[in-house]
Amino acid sequence: MPEGHTVHRLAARHAALFAGDKVRATSPQGRFAEGAALLSGSVLTDTEAYGKHLLHHYADGHTLHVHLGLYGKFADGEGEPPPPVGQVRLRLASDRHWLDLRGPTACELLSPPEVDALRDRLGADPLRADAEPSAAYQRIRRSPTPLFALLLDQSIVAGTGLIFVTEALFRAGLPPITPGRELTPEGWERIWADLRELMGTAVAAGRIDTVHAEHLPEAMGRPPRVDRHGGEVYVYRRAAQPCHVCGAGILRADMVGRNSYWCPTCQPARRASRGRRTGRTPKA
Repeated sequence: MPEGHTVHRLAARHAALFAGDKVRATSPQGRFAEGAALLSGSVLTDTEAYGKHLLHHYADGHTLHVHLGLYGKFADGEGEPPPPVGQVRLRLASDRHWLDLRGPTACELLSPPEVDALRDRLGADPLRADAEPSAAYQRIRRSPTPLFALLLDQSIVAGTGLIFVTEALFRAGLPPITPGRELTPEGWERIWADLRELMGTAVAAGRIDTVHAEHLPEAMGRPPRVDRHGGEVYVYRRAAQPCHVCGAGILRADMVGRNSYWCPTCQPARRASRGRRTGRTPKA
């Protein structure tokens, strides 16, 4: 499932393609035919990303809500759109560009009150200027639930997925099993600032890189990471591989139905309540 930075990139892309234009909307697949008919002929005024949710706002008051889920994908191009291929849930077209959406979990029209309700049920998005990290911390500090699960809870922090959560916990020196109520205000401030930095960098680069400069392949003399997700990481999907910082084998375990990854040396349980930055000197 795309993490929040991808949705923010899509929002910017779609605004560049269609903002200010009257769109023609169709549903070649047929599953969004009624909604497409209502959208067609409307002017796209703005786009918005909130966590993993994408919103297109139209001048007539309609808002298109898309959640890509595990299988949703967009494709776009210039000029006349090609004949539909596969299950195209929604096609938007203007005189300049076209956009196809396939396989989303959600593709629906929302009224203004429904848009407000969506925003209200989502937590603080590190990529939004209106985020309220203090509200997220108030929920975290009262909970015995492991930080790993709390940071993945979209009603607490919106837009974070497995990569950002596992990597932020590593960089903070916190094991994923750390109870939320053990996280200090200072520890939360460091995690929040790190999420903002990592996710902001990912928006700009189009990929997730979480390692410090001294742990990049060229600095350590190691092969680059080969993974369909791309990017250089410390622990995500690196089970049994050596930690870039200390050399210990990365561990993996199922937690709340998701794969959690951590370094037993850089993320020791007894230091969990304080939180710390991981060392930046690779093992000789």
